[in-house]
Amino acid sequence: MLIILGIVVLLVAIMVIFYNSLVSLKNRAQEAWADIDVQLKRRYDLIPNLVNIVKGYAAHEKQLFEKVTQARAQAIGAQGVAEKAQAENQLTGALKSLFAVSENYPDLKASTNFLELQRELTDTEDKIQAARRFYNANVRDLAIKIESFPSNIVAKLFGFKKMDLFEIAEPAEKQAPQVKF
Repeated sequence: MLIILGIVVLLVAIMVIFYNSLVSLKNRAQEAWADIDVQLKRRYDLIPNLVNIVKGYAAHEKQLFEKVTQARAQAIGAQGVAEKAQAENQLTGALKSLFAVSENYPDLKASTNFLELQRELTDTEDKIQAARRFYNANVRDLAIKIESFPSNIVAKLFGFKKMDLFEIAEPAEKQAPQVKF
């Protein structure tokens, strides 16, 4: 009887350890997603200022400004990892077009405000990439734990689910943008 009680206590202890590690990994992944959201909000806040500066120099590029504004609105409203990734990819493409147009305006390229916003946006892009890597690493660790034996039993028992990775969908978008001034 004492042996059976010892085995039951050991199994319960193992379940508690696996459950706590799954909760920890899930919470770290959610925290990492919140970090991505913070950096994306910073990016969204910079874009209107950038558009307004470029507008002052290139007023006839109205269609481009509308494209950037629309892409920003879609990215802000996107829900879920996959939809957010797709919207962010479209926004990145629109920003590339905006920077390409700025090539045609030497006064714009020399503008202190434009250069500062460009630097801020580049810094923000770097932070977004770091946050995405951190998020994806946590999601990967959670998926490994959910799929590995014996923690997969505890995961299934308590309803833990794998989370989506934040990925770049288009192969061409995986290349770093070339911005030349």
